[in-house]
Amino acid sequence: MESASPGPKNESAMPPSVGHMMSPTDPDNPQNWPAQKKIYASAVATAFAFAVAFGITSLTVGVQGVMMQFNVSMTKAILGLSLNLFGISFAPIITPHLSERFGRSPVYFVSLPIFALFILGAGYSKNFGSLAVCRFFAGLFGGPCLVLIEGTFADVWSAHMTVTYYSFLSLASYIGAGCAPIILGYVVPAESWRWTQFVTLMIAFAAYLLGIGVPETYPREILRARARRLGHEIKLATAESGVTLAEMAQTTLFTPLAMAVTEPVVIMITFYLCLNFAVLFQWFIAVPAVLNLTYGFTLHKAGLAFIAAVVGALFSTFTSSLIERLTNRMNGCTNMATMAPLEYRLVPSIVGSLGLFASLFWIGFTAKPTVNHFVPIIGTGVYVWSSMSILTALVSYVFDAYPAKGTLSALTLMASARILCAGALPLVIIQMIMGLQGKWAYSVFGFIAIAMIGVPLILFQFGARLRTRSRHSQPMMSNGKHMMGHHVDQEMQMGNSTGGSH
Repeated sequence: MESASPGPKNESAMPPSVGHMMSPTDPDNPQNWPAQKKIYASAVATAFAFAVAFGITSLTVGVQGVMMQFNVSMTKAILGLSLNLFGISFAPIITPHLSERFGRSPVYFVSLPIFALFILGAGYSKNFGSLAVCRFFAGLFGGPCLVLIEGTFADVWSAHMTVTYYSFLSLASYIGAGCAPIILGYVVPAESWRWTQFVTLMIAFAAYLLGIGVPETYPREILRARARRLGHEIKLATAESGVTLAEMAQTTLFTPLAMAVTEPVVIMITFYLCLNFAVLFQWFIAVPAVLNLTYGFTLHKAGLAFIAAVVGALFSTFTSSLIERLTNRMNGCTNMATMAPLEYRLVPSIVGSLGLFASLFWIGFTAKPTVNHFVPIIGTGVYVWSSMSILTALVSYVFDAYPAKGTLSALTLMASARILCAGALPLVIIQMIMGLQGKWAYSVFGFIAIAMIGVPLILFQFGARLRTRSRHSQPMMSNGKHMMGHHVDQEMQMGNSTGGSH
């Protein structure tokens, strides 16, 4: 039996992904495509996810305008952000079933235009009720783009570099969300809050044009299309997401709910990511408000503060990719046919956990008139670096923690739960800051984050043992070798995005 702690030189042969049911030598296999074709498919997925992520936070720049236009409170105006996220939370539940039946490309090219129509409706809303409804349905129909990006990247890139490619796909959600206040901080003061939606519409249209001609990447759909073209019959293995409605509901609804109370690995990771995303999205409400009240920042200057968040996301991609390269080398995994023990994917989250709690105290105790405004702004950049490093590592770990069906259920829970929390906290964050003062409001999150440092450490030490005891697992050890779980090419999260989506 394998010890609870991963061995320093323990490498394993890497099995083919369950979703990659094509021969490794098949020229139609997306992993055998030329580099430029892989990059194009990845760029299109990134553009679609970027557009939807931009739309999530776009309305936060127009909160004051919404309040004045419709005579509503700040909390009610913030619902435009929260309802969009609540709509997206359904995407991890439904998208795997759509993708399995139709492939990835049709879902992308139906999802984004409907998202754009509801964004257009939000921009032309005559009352707050219609704005709220349009924002919710924009999230509901745009959400699959944030989910599918993970499947697309898993289709074309090797599992050997899971942490690296997941860090790159997470950029779509993090930078998309971060760019909205930067860009719209220029636009809204010159126009109106409605342009938060019109600019989002323009970006979605540009992404759609970029995607025209993108090839299908889902191996099962490639096989089906090839069989139809050649007039052959084909019989594929049963879809892991289920065939009947009862099976589909079991995989992406009932089993995730059961895992939320029975599966220690999933419980720990889900709770940590819920904290992570809740705090992440409240910055889009808190940063402009605090910078305005404390330093007299205009909407334009407050938007520029999110440059620190974009830099933090870029730096996370660099550090997570570097750590994966170093741990692979340390474990003697120098080619695509071998992979380091699964627990080594957690290393970026161990490092990021230290930055997460430190940044919360940093921001809470330095956002005051006697301290230069660059100090708390840099702190938000550190938070984003930590947040994305943790997300990248923990989701990459779960990708192969269980057999395919168990992984799909776990990722569904993790994605939907953290998106719901991301939508909830912004509704109360201003009240928390006013009631507790900023330093104590963020200290509450900081102390929780200190406790969460134990999550990646516990999983690194005992994760293999916990996983093998799970009823959702199959034996993953043989002859002392770490046997990787199936690398599911399923379409879960944000972050991207969220990351995406994670």
